[in-house]
Order: sequence, then C-alpha cells, then structure tokens
Amino acid sequence: QVRLVESGGGSVQAGGSLNLSCAVSGSAGSVKCMGWFRQAPEKEREAVATIYDGFIGGRYADGRYADSAKGRVIISHDKVKNTVNLQLNSLNPEDTATYYCAAASISHGSICPWSWTLFDYWGQGTQVTVSS
Repeated sequence: QVRLVESGGGSVQAGGSLNLSCAVSGSAGSVKCMGWFRQAPEKEREAVATIYDGFIGGRYADGRYADSAKGRVIISHDKVKNTVNLQLNSLNPEDTATYYCAAASISHGSICPWSWTLFDYWGQGTQVTVSS
C-alpha cells in the first residue's frame, strides 16, 4: 500500500505561485510513475503533469505536462524528503481546482500513463483557488 498526502494549496491572486508537495510513504518500491491531477467543480479530472519515478541516463526523467501547464508548471522529485512537488507559476482563475497527487504501478518503459484511471493510489487532495 502506498500513502500519499498533499500539502501546499491555498488562495492566491492571478499571476501568483504555489508549490504543492506530495509526501510518499508505504510500499513506494512498487511505484513506477507519479502524477498530479486536478478537478474543478462539474468538470472531469485531468492530468496536470506526470513523471517517471526512476533514472534515465543517470538522471531523473523530465516531466510530461498538459498543454495548459507547459511553461508554467514544474513537477519534480525530492528523494531526500520522499516527496513529489508541483510548482505552479503564473496562476490564473482557470487553474482553480482540487489538486490530487497519484501514483501508478505501471509504465511503458519510462513513459507514464496519462489517464487518471491508470493510477492506483491517490491522496486526499488540496484546494487551489485563484482570484482575478
């Protein structure tokens, strides 16, 4: 069993930044990929960013980002703290949602799944609210 606990959400004005953190514990050795997803009221859950939980060419893999996140969002590992972080920059009201951390036990090589249905473990979510 893998346990995920998110933190770092809050309320900011448009243009602001937030750093979300996901603490990973439990049977983390089974995890192949980590991801951040979000869900706004009356909207479907969508991927924000995913990252392979391993080395490629001697370094950690780069993240994969939704088009709406490219250039504004950075997903990263902190293996000392056992966290996966999501740096959100240049936030706008359309980013308002509950943000969830998730872990997947599958990957296609270093390619992570993108659909939330393929992630096995979920945190409780953290709210991000962006005002104009």
